[in-house]
Amino acid sequence: MFRDTLQKMVDRLDGGVAGILMGFDGIAVDHYSREAQDEIDIQTVGMELAHAITQMRKAVERLDLGQTAEITVRTDRLVVLVYVLSSEYFVACAVRPNTSFGKARYVMRLAAPQIRAEL
Repeated sequence: MFRDTLQKMVDRLDGGVAGILMGFDGIAVDHYSREAQDEIDIQTVGMELAHAITQMRKAVERLDLGQTAEITVRTDRLVVLVYVLSSEYFVACAVRPNTSFGKARYVMRLAAPQIRAEL
């Protein structure tokens, strides 16, 4: 059900690699990978990031900065953009570093209402 939305999100991006809908508990709801699974395991990436994102959200709330909406993790080989959907779920999109991050954020914001409605 969510796979189609994740696929459209990733495939709209030049350099899009994978997308995942995941709970902050580290359990993937659904995912899509454009490239070979042995290059990037988006489920493992999401699971590892879920804990870090949870800690980041708690820190932001303790600092009274409001609620976390987006987080970006940038490495030399991959950029993972995270969009918080609710207190329980987030969607993440992994892209190559030469991808337009603005377009990736825009595509994720477009996909968010549809994913929320299906949750």
